[in-house]
Amino acid sequence: MARRRFRDRFWSPPVARAVTAPSSILLAGGAAAVGIVATAPLVLPVSIVAGVVAGAVAYGARVLAAVPRDRSGTAGIDPFAVQEPWRRFVADALAARRRFDEAIRAMDPGPLRDRLAEVGDRLDDGVQETWQAARRGHTLMAARARVDVPALEAELAEAERVEAANPDPRAAQVAEAVRAQLASAQRMQAVADDAVTTLRLLDARLDEAVTRAIELSTGMGPAAHASAVGGDVEGIVSEMEALRVALDEAGTAGGPAAAGGAAAPSA
Repeated sequence: MARRRFRDRFWSPPVARAVTAPSSILLAGGAAAVGIVATAPLVLPVSIVAGVVAGAVAYGARVLAAVPRDRSGTAGIDPFAVQEPWRRFVADALAARRRFDEAIRAMDPGPLRDRLAEVGDRLDDGVQETWQAARRGHTLMAARARVDVPALEAELAEAERVEAANPDPRAAQVAEAVRAQLASAQRMQAVADDAVTTLRLLDARLDEAVTRAIELSTGMGPAAHASAVGGDVEGIVSEMEALRVALDEAGTAGGPAAAGGAAAPSA
């Protein structure tokens, strides 16, 4: 796939959302306030200018951060770098992307082909988000697998027995420490299970959208439905981005055990 120009990536739905997002406006306002306060000892016009500049810089940075990265299609994605069930999701997303490409190549030039080609750019983003979510899920599940839950449960039972027979507060602290480890393992498992369920659903919806696009490419159905397919793909990609962010946050919250304890497959 050809690299997308910055202009194409800038005029995209994620950037449009960032432009109008309340968080962007609040960020700009906060930065402006900081600029004004920081330059308060100076004359008033200077403080106002400093506030405007600080707000504009913060707002611009927020918008630029929303520009989709040019990942040059699906290059570098390797389903076999992650374990099941993540591998299957990545392989399915790549297969859907290939079917879409084959359908587009078979079409005659025209507005419908151009519109579907635009949808293909977002499909690339969807495949990349699937890959990134799969990598993080793989890492999270590997970290979880290193926690020996049966051994911890046995250790907790022994700690609680000692706690019940010994008034020493350190006995209670031992039991509490073991409970905390078990709770951490349960949280990692819950996040991984939820990610699998979500990816399975998004994978199916991606297949559905691609199949509808392929149907349109054959001339069946009104060309106006291409916009509906584009909207569906956009929604799927947004949900995949949200899943990837949630897995990022889970890895951060889990500390070294979840975020860095297992070697992440290379991108």
